[in-house]
Amino acid sequence: ILRQSLSACGLLNTVLLLSNGTCYVISQYVSSSVLFLIIFPVRNRLREIVGASTNWKDHQQALAERASLSQNLAKSQDELPAKTMKDSAIEAHLPLGTQPALREKYLNYHNSVRFGRILEDLDSLAVLICYSHTWNEELQRSPLSIVTALVDQIDMRQNIIFPDCDIKFTGHVTWVGKTSIEATMHMSQVLFSNVLDATFVMVARDPENKRAAFVNPLKLEGPEEEAIFHQGEVNKTRRVELSTASLLKVAPTAEERTLVHSLFLNTLDTRTVSFRSRVLPPNSMWMEDAKMKGLEICHPQERNIFNRIFGGFLMRKAYELGWANACAFAGGRPTLVAVDDIVFRKPVEIGSLLLLSSQVCYTEGIHIQVRVHTEVLDPLTRQHNTTNVFHFTFRVEKDIPAIVPQSYGESMLYLDGKRHFDETMRSQG
Repeated sequence: ILRQSLSACGLLNTVLLLSNGTCYVISQYVSSSVLFLIIFPVRNRLREIVGASTNWKDHQQALAERASLSQNLAKSQDELPAKTMKDSAIEAHLPLGTQPALREKYLNYHNSVRFGRILEDLDSLAVLICYSHTWNEELQRSPLSIVTALVDQIDMRQNIIFPDCDIKFTGHVTWVGKTSIEATMHMSQVLFSNVLDATFVMVARDPENKRAAFVNPLKLEGPEEEAIFHQGEVNKTRRVELSTASLLKVAPTAEERTLVHSLFLNTLDTRTVSFRSRVLPPNSMWMEDAKMKGLEICHPQERNIFNRIFGGFLMRKAYELGWANACAFAGGRPTLVAVDDIVFRKPVEIGSLLLLSSQVCYTEGIHIQVRVHTEVLDPLTRQHNTTNVFHFTFRVEKDIPAIVPQSYGESMLYLDGKRHFDETMRSQG
């Protein structure tokens, strides 16, 4: 009904910004390019897009009904019309400055914006960008289940997000494979032209979220879009190379082995000169003592439109635990520099016990690299399964202890943290 009404008014590109129960539908007027802002219950609207149930008790029936949409899936990418970057372009506003009631939800005790809430909005916006790219006007419901595969990079351009200034999000599809889509987003406020840049990779699945599904190819218009698409190809190649060189698959490089041995030698007790006798160097902390853990019971309230735990919620919880860990480690308030390489390995089901483990794994200068590992515990079978791994880079304004590994496993965490930190520094120039 909403889409038909907007179409009758000459409105194009209906989009929504998720904010846990509230959304901002931005529509662009075809002739004058004027933006219209409409408030609408976002989760209900997203459920309408995919035909999901609004009631948890009816979710099984809704899943069964959604399975029939498989007949609308393309059998090959060639069957789908090419879309342009403009087709998925979105501009959405979060009116923190003009809506105090909304601001309360985003405010932290430092009188700044809770970045975990921003992560939730970015995740939702990325999904909506991808649905905009794949939308078929002839269908009432989308047969695709679009889910977050990974967060490639989020680079902070400003240290503070002001809670009393409206936030603007813009974004569009920047790269497309056969079943995956890269969405790049930018966030700005009135005082700054750019607060952060974010790149998400989403994957399309069938209506039951069991197998991959084809998405519309991307039609490039001009040299600028070709350069943007090429950067998407570079990002994909880099991700493949990093995965191939993972320390869980191959041994450290010669330079990294030398570094680990140097760390080991620095902890030897010169009085005993024994492999078993270790001494903590000055202004240092054992990696074992720089941990923090958490637990979340996965209630239906935090479900997404596919009745699994919302990826943005997982990111928010992981970020807040990582921030708390960095704060306790440094003895002061840390500032986020970047979010890097968040991989969604497995969906989190409703009713799971979600175990979060945060570890300071690398430090350099005033920077802290934090790794957060999440896994689900099935209370009946007692089986543990990794769902996500998060990497956060923080900065503080005071001297911090150096982190020191003791075991071989901790040394691998140290090297992995160093790799992510170095990659973040390179990306920020």
